[in-house]
Amino acid sequence: MPVWSLPESIADILPSEARKIEDLRRVLLDLFRTYGYELVMPPLLEYTESLLTGTGRDMDLQMFKLVDQLSGRTMGVRADMTPQVARIDAHLLNRKGVARLCYAGSVLHTRPSALFATREPFQVGAEIYGHAGLEADLEIQQLLLAALKLTGVPEVRLDLSHAEVLRAILAEDPNGLAFVDTIYPLLQTKDAAALFQLNQLSAQTRDALVNLCDLYGDIEVIAAARKVLPKLDRINAALDALDTLVKALPSAQTHAQITIDLADLRGYHYESGVIFSAYCPGLPSPVARGGRYDEVGEAFGRARPAAGFSLYLRELASLLPAAALGVAIRAPWAADAALAQKIAGLREQGEIVIQVLPGHEQEQDEFACDRELIFRASAWTVQKI
Repeated sequence: MPVWSLPESIADILPSEARKIEDLRRVLLDLFRTYGYELVMPPLLEYTESLLTGTGRDMDLQMFKLVDQLSGRTMGVRADMTPQVARIDAHLLNRKGVARLCYAGSVLHTRPSALFATREPFQVGAEIYGHAGLEADLEIQQLLLAALKLTGVPEVRLDLSHAEVLRAILAEDPNGLAFVDTIYPLLQTKDAAALFQLNQLSAQTRDALVNLCDLYGDIEVIAAARKVLPKLDRINAALDALDTLVKALPSAQTHAQITIDLADLRGYHYESGVIFSAYCPGLPSPVARGGRYDEVGEAFGRARPAAGFSLYLRELASLLPAAALGVAIRAPWAADAALAQKIAGLREQGEIVIQVLPGHEQEQDEFACDRELIFRASAWTVQKI
């Protein structure tokens, strides 16, 4: 094996792709700022108890761990930035009112989340803390759809679900919570036959779980769910919330298709209310995930309602056409004070100026030089090529 081989599902990002990702990062963070979201930068490493607080067993399996040589304690490489931002809100900012925070950075997973997925996703996300009402959920979903629209992705489908539906069903069964780790993956794959064969559960519970597998589609799914799911207050409240959001979203973001999928419970162990995933043609996995996760903040010792999303930039960038070469000014390499001053002035104005090293005048890979600096009439001037 060559010494320079990278681990499986880990890859370098070359200039053309890196440029797309960086342009997306800047555009999205600027958009978040217009909504009032403040940028935070959590560390790559933390003690595992902090990174795993409130996230459930699934995050523990995704995290790389190592021993801190200074303290002897176990540290983890972050697999998700949401718990870190929740910790910042709870313990560092300590604000009483609403806090809007955003972030951008790499995370690391022990296993890829899907076939051909990277184990080093680049997350850009936004979180809103301090408001328990659906207004926060709606703002977060509108912000995600605005972000995807801004990137130029032609088609978006936003799938909504609700963690309380499954929790309410299992709470009515004495064995429900004991088998949640079996039930959860079967719902994800919509394996109704396997769910029906879970004889440890009551017939009512099994029927409800089987029905969840068929409850996906447009807003009519909500009415169908009211007919076939158990008549429980928690389920009714969850369906009411989904109904409100589906009706509110199209008026603000008509370019997106809004659907319901009550079996799509990614993040179930971690989120406490509305859950959503954004899908784009050409990608088998969601390009963004989010929802409400009040319990994460509570686990840090300070109960704070929270809603947010994480958008995966490397996957999103793969959907977009190759970035055009940057327009630049070509300049000769010369020990000339006037030339150096002219180049510095152009760069201060935001221009890209590339000084051509001797013997490499014909080499242009990453930039398209449409102008050049020439010495004319005792001065350096820019001229179109």
